[in-house]
Amino acid sequence: MNMDAVTVLKGIVVGFSIAAPVGPIGVLCIRNTLAGGRLYGLASGMGAATADAIYGSIAGFGLTALSNLLVHQRGLLGVAGGVFLCYLGIRTLMSAPSEKKEKEMKKSLWGTYASTFFLTLVNPMTILSFAAVFAGLGVAGQEGSLLPAALLVSGVFIGSSLWWLTLSGAVGFLRDRINSRWLRGVNIFSGLIILSFGLAALGGFV
Repeated sequence: MNMDAVTVLKGIVVGFSIAAPVGPIGVLCIRNTLAGGRLYGLASGMGAATADAIYGSIAGFGLTALSNLLVHQRGLLGVAGGVFLCYLGIRTLMSAPSEKKEKEMKKSLWGTYASTFFLTLVNPMTILSFAAVFAGLGVAGQEGSLLPAALLVSGVFIGSSLWWLTLSGAVGFLRDRINSRWLRGVNIFSGLIILSFGLAALGGFV
């Protein structure tokens, strides 16, 4: 195996490992999969994977000024993320299972992607994880390291996407066994968890 392939493989492992811990994005992915199917769960995950790739790029290509700006503004970003999580939690609590028309489903699909993209992007501490990992692998914006950094970022996106594909696929198998009454319970449970994440985020910055 050549060095480029090894670098991509390292990125896949990093992306998968960073995405795997269950947090508010994981809860959203599970809930959206149960409510709308695998495609909605995957859309949730791909929003997070895209944001991971952006933060990975900032760390990997040594964009120090932008990285420092994001870290210095982590309080404001944390409040924005906390407020949005509270909104999503309340909306999930109040939502009821329903059939959607095709056009509504397409709009909702894009909204699902955008919401998790935003939530992941307003967590600037993620960039510290990528910066530490990339520095440890010796590709953190050093001279002549643009190709390794690009390969590593590509691997991160692939690894993160693989996790969300796995999670949405696994949860999707349970969807056929859940009726509307159970789904209502899932909405309540998920909404409470997401709301608690939002309140915890606000408590840490307000």
